[in-house]
Amino acid sequence: MNSITRYILIISGTLFLVLGLLGIILPILPTTPFLLLTAYCYGKSSEKLHNWLLDNKLLGKYIKQFKKGEGIPLRAKIIIILLLWTSTSYTIFFLIPIVFVKVILCIVVIWVTYYILSLKTLSINEKT
Repeated sequence: MNSITRYILIISGTLFLVLGLLGIILPILPTTPFLLLTAYCYGKSSEKLHNWLLDNKLLGKYIKQFKKGEGIPLRAKIIIILLLWTSTSYTIFFLIPIVFVKVILCIVVIWVTYYILSLKTLSINEKT
């Protein structure tokens, strides 16, 4: 991997990390998806940052739960789907004039929604 791609991934991962941290505080932002994106970016660009994230007392549990197949919290699923459909609907109805692109975007959003719903839901009793 060239150094430019590596730095772009590190910067992107850090941005997703900040959004994930905000998601812990703000009820409108989902934490888990942003932390998963952070883990992906760090995993592809920096072993040191990736290990730090997984070993972090506050953040590591979200990623470890997902990787173990334990699922994601119901609240996160609801917020993810609401944000996904709200932002996509706005884009489809107000920003994109090409019907073909609208259809493709709808297909992608339906697939992502199905994927999120198919993930195991982590109940409150299972949280560690």
